[in-house]
Amino acid sequence: MKIAVVGYGNIGRFALEAVQAAPDMELAGVVRRSVGHDQPAELDNVLVVEDIDELGHVDVALLCTPTRLVPNYAKTILAQGINTVDSYDIHGKLADLRNELAEVGKAHGAVAVISAGWDPGTDSLVRAMLELMAPKGVTYTNYGPGMSMGHSVAVKAIEGVVNALSITIPIGTGLHRRLVYVQLKPGFDFEKMEKTIKEDPYFVNDETHVVAVEDVQTLIDMGHGVSMERKGVSGFTHNQLFNWEMRINNPALTAQIMVASARAGMKQRPGAYTMLEIPMIHFLAGDEDEIIRRLV
Repeated sequence: MKIAVVGYGNIGRFALEAVQAAPDMELAGVVRRSVGHDQPAELDNVLVVEDIDELGHVDVALLCTPTRLVPNYAKTILAQGINTVDSYDIHGKLADLRNELAEVGKAHGAVAVISAGWDPGTDSLVRAMLELMAPKGVTYTNYGPGMSMGHSVAVKAIEGVVNALSITIPIGTGLHRRLVYVQLKPGFDFEKMEKTIKEDPYFVNDETHVVAVEDVQTLIDMGHGVSMERKGVSGFTHNQLFNWEMRINNPALTAQIMVASARAGMKQRPGAYTMLEIPMIHFLAGDEDEIIRRLV
């Protein structure tokens, strides 16, 4: 299948590598706004364009763009009959986005796989698995410590911000503290900026601390992680305890999951899907009988 990488930020760079490493995919090219300007060396032998129309035939577009740009990009590309995969991460709004994109996909014979990252995404699958094993109980998802790309990008989009880094610190029982480091343009009021950040949907529900720094770049570490715990009941048996934990490079894992979702999307009927709605075997490359023999 021919894959286009749309956007070439943190996730886009790793998506390029994940597509090149996939046995069943071919890179159609990269779509980015700054064609020919400060182009990284790794794109020297890659077709780089400003519009996906310039790539010729494309099966799937990986939308490696800021979350808030995903809806418009997805609708435009789906309307061209091209499948899309995104890592949209605003939990409270993703069901609405799924319904919007489903209409466009069905009308144009295309498939959107939405929120295909590690959370929402693969962590959603783990939460579902824990719940099916212990239907009654409580699951706590503790993120970090580490850099949150979605939160960082949300702050960068605020007028007056040169650069930003949002670090997630787990407090426990699913509660988190956000440490936001901002590099401001001269003349912008820090207190006003701090208020804007704390009122943003990404931050409004968490304890958030904003710190002004001279150079954000010196603080960036793309490591992240999650610890998920469930204590519940199987049938009438209490005290079933489960734990899932990982420590990862944030954009690299997100990109890999998006590539697997591109494969899975090719096997679905037109519409829009979260990862939870897709058979897990569809994310894996290779013959399904052999996958079953290996994993089941």
